[in-house]
Amino acid sequence: MTRLIYSAISSLDGFFEDANGKFDWAAPDEEVHQFINNLERSAGTHLYGRRMYETLMVWETDPTLAAESPLLRDFAEIWQAAEKIVYSKTLEAVSTRRTQIERNFDPDVIRQLKEAVEHDILIGGPELAAHAFRAGLIDECHLYITPIIVGGGKPALPDRVRLKLELLEEHRFGSGVVFLRYRTGKGRAT
Repeated sequence: MTRLIYSAISSLDGFFEDANGKFDWAAPDEEVHQFINNLERSAGTHLYGRRMYETLMVWETDPTLAAESPLLRDFAEIWQAAEKIVYSKTLEAVSTRRTQIERNFDPDVIRQLKEAVEHDILIGGPELAAHAFRAGLIDECHLYITPIIVGGGKPALPDRVRLKLELLEEHRFGSGVVFLRYRTGKGRAT
């Protein structure tokens, strides 16, 4: 069966963005970005909340990003090739191809999607991923731990979830970023 993978860049103290909503400290360098490209290449579908989608849609709507380097062009092509489902009650329309809007997150629909598609599914954004964690849908976590403490903000991992993890892979980058790949034990909300 296809895996549902939560992928996130986090501060050392566990935050996806800081108390001011900023995540500029999380911008991957070339080595980390190439690693991300290689992992995301295997995914055929991406699930996003509205804010994450609006952050990432520039990989299709702003061609100057892809023109900056072959690495960024590769990421833009990977992102554009994926099917995208955006969960939002407020988003009126999408600005990218291969993208649909869903108003509600339904765990049964995600289970059916996992059985229907051939390639892995990535879920991005901690708020949307929290729903999937609580429903026991996440198969793997890909965490990129950035060597910075931001002191508060939006947590990268959900609260009220108890989940046993099995470390499958770890990788240290020259910048001090550490990649951790975990398989889940199919958690439950507490």
